[in-house]
Amino acid sequence: MTAKRTTGLMDRLPPVRGELTADAPIARFTWFKVGGPAEVLFQPADAEDLAGFLAAKPADVPVTVIGVASNVIVRDGGIPGVVVRLGSGFADIEVQGNEITAGAGAPDITVARAARDAGLSGLEFLSGIPGAIGGALSMNAGAYGREIKDVVIDADALDPEGGRHRLGVGGLDLGYRRCGVPEDWIFTSARLQGVPGDRDEITRRMEEIQAERQATQPVKTPTGGSTFANPPSSQAGGHKAWELIDKAGCRGLRRGGAQVSEKHCNFLINTGGATAADLEGLGEEIRRRVFEDSGITLDWEIRRLGVAAEPVAREIKPEDGS
Repeated sequence: MTAKRTTGLMDRLPPVRGELTADAPIARFTWFKVGGPAEVLFQPADAEDLAGFLAAKPADVPVTVIGVASNVIVRDGGIPGVVVRLGSGFADIEVQGNEITAGAGAPDITVARAARDAGLSGLEFLSGIPGAIGGALSMNAGAYGREIKDVVIDADALDPEGGRHRLGVGGLDLGYRRCGVPEDWIFTSARLQGVPGDRDEITRRMEEIQAERQATQPVKTPTGGSTFANPPSSQAGGHKAWELIDKAGCRGLRRGGAQVSEKHCNFLINTGGATAADLEGLGEEIRRRVFEDSGITLDWEIRRLGVAAEPVAREIKPEDGS
């Protein structure tokens, strides 16, 4: 099925200082470069604009949030309701002493660079995580031995009615690739803790991370980062998701324009012309094969948003001579 377009949705939405766009293409925002349109795309001017919108919008209008959409598959039928994209109004970064306050739309690598320029260590790992701070909070993103929970002091968020909340580490309830904050809350900023360090050493570590990413991940191909979370070590015998996928014979597996990366088989790539259905279908085939091979069910790390497209009816042609 496809997203059901609500007649006159734009007319039902409150006035904003940001930008509202009906039937907006959003594949261009996603790293996979696939997916259908947003029924309405809202790019708020700032957190105050977003809070006012949430407080005044009709209660029956669903809201979906995206940032830089690095770990997202938008399904081919698009996303009904309002898609909120946190852009430049949420990208400010401020350094005060050993703390960095970053907007939810600030790219992780930009935050890492700001910390480096300020001589703060401990945030180098962010340079190896594709995405922005809001997404990193919502999944407790981590890489190279550290996670957001290791550096976050507190975070600001809006509830579905536009209410403002400041949450400390305990309130965030962060675990492996999870956050305990309700999914319909929207992070707007976070305060992160750095440690004074040598700028040259910080630079060297960030360069090491970038070199390792380029050597081991398909960074120059449309992708979405790690597709599946690593299962608990006790369940998988210490094997990571990519090892289970490789063992199940999925390296290089294809469906339409989607492929399991030959370089890192926990990455799906768009080789050109892939649909969201190709990517999601390939992911489900991987999960099936891994379960058959090892008895382990892989959990998606990539968010899949929206609805599938209606299947295209094939033309029925008469047989020759009829």
